[in-house]
Amino acid sequence: MTDTTPALMWFRDDLRLSDNPALTAAAQGGRPVIALYVLDEDSAGLRDMGGAARWWLAGSLRALGAALARSKVQLVLRQGPAARVVPEVARAAGCEVVAFNRRAGRAEARVDDEVEALLEKQGCAVERHLGQLLHQPGSVRTQAGGMPRTFSAFQRSALRDRPAPLPQRAPSLTGLKTRLESEDLDSWQLEPSKPDWAGGLRESWKPGEAAAHEVMSDFIDGGLSGYAEGRDRPDQIHVSRLSPYLRFGEISPRQALAAVLHAGEAGTAPMADARKFESELYWREFSYHLLHAVPDLARRNLQANFDAFPWRECSGDLKAWRRGLTGYPIVDAGMRQLWQTGWMHNRVRMIVASFLCKHLLLHWTEGESWFWDTLVDADPANNPASWQWVAGSGADAAPYFRIFNPVLQGEKFDPKGDYVRTYVPELAHLPRNLIHKPWEAGGLELAQAGVRLGITYPRPIVDHAAARDRALRAFEHTRKDTRAAG
Repeated sequence: MTDTTPALMWFRDDLRLSDNPALTAAAQGGRPVIALYVLDEDSAGLRDMGGAARWWLAGSLRALGAALARSKVQLVLRQGPAARVVPEVARAAGCEVVAFNRRAGRAEARVDDEVEALLEKQGCAVERHLGQLLHQPGSVRTQAGGMPRTFSAFQRSALRDRPAPLPQRAPSLTGLKTRLESEDLDSWQLEPSKPDWAGGLRESWKPGEAAAHEVMSDFIDGGLSGYAEGRDRPDQIHVSRLSPYLRFGEISPRQALAAVLHAGEAGTAPMADARKFESELYWREFSYHLLHAVPDLARRNLQANFDAFPWRECSGDLKAWRRGLTGYPIVDAGMRQLWQTGWMHNRVRMIVASFLCKHLLLHWTEGESWFWDTLVDADPANNPASWQWVAGSGADAAPYFRIFNPVLQGEKFDPKGDYVRTYVPELAHLPRNLIHKPWEAGGLELAQAGVRLGITYPRPIVDHAAARDRALRAFEHTRKDTRAAG
């Protein structure tokens, strides 16, 4: 028998129809479904999205609204505190059930708790589901019972409880015949207009669930084979480019993992490459479990000894780094790729982060906040966890004395200079043996390449050897201060 009482599906970072446990629960029994997205920039503790993520959200909501409309389900858009909006919409629609997928952040969980309490007061049952992670935050434990503090221990523990269910198909949906009041997406001004800086984002990306599965398919067909080693090469195609789709839940980690492991088991890609991709999904998982345990992950050093680290303040160096004008081609290529496309290759993210924290001694939060504003995949867990890992202050962090040489990194991972030529075109005509160190080129070589150091391309803003020594002295000073305080 069909249940004619409508249910409310509250969408958040799960903007898809397939493998969406909360949506499946809402549609159970053939109930009519009301779909709701709340732009909540009012609830305490929530972090407002950066500019690039807001641009993505607009495209994703359009795609979701169109997909729901094909089933005659309305996507209701409302702005305001969720604790007011969600009960209000549920009451207006006569819903007796509200379903949503859990969020890992503490502030988000507090909002969800408040919404649930208010809904129950007005007679609504609330169903929470696990839709954005492979494991419930807090459920992965060591054999001693604590949360694993290193990634390798976390992955070992998590894989003991490997998620078994296959991804779910999109449920059959039925909408209400009456329409509810909904705000106009354009009125939210998620997309830039004056100036419109999103041209490169539009050329590089297509948000939405359908696009996510196209990207997944292209990766399996063309990039997965060779992923384990090729993923470190920004000049090659061995990356999935799924991170923004995972960030907004247009594809679930369970769907991505199932597709890749199926390719490995079917022999269409080496299983070693599939397992490496699985490991990367578990780094994302680890980051979210960290965020659940440490809600101020984007502000506080996980390792307290870094509280005494003598970070510099230099607006000029920070500006040069942001604009891709450091004089180190691999660093500048990454920062310009970020600005143009809203995304950066993962290996290059590590290089530019190391440069900011260790060559320039600028606080990792400066980099984290810049990435938060400019990345389409700006993730509340992955972004700060990864910055802390590079800086040395995080869980399972890289040793502080591991300081990337940007020249050697460029020569190793962009050996022909193709990545640099793409994003630093003023160096395009330098030979491959000089493109990562143009300051070593002779006058004739520079002239033939059309490069004028200090004019068309900057000289290095810091000497690598001197910067490395300065960073090591700063770290040693911090260690001494920590020992003295203890």
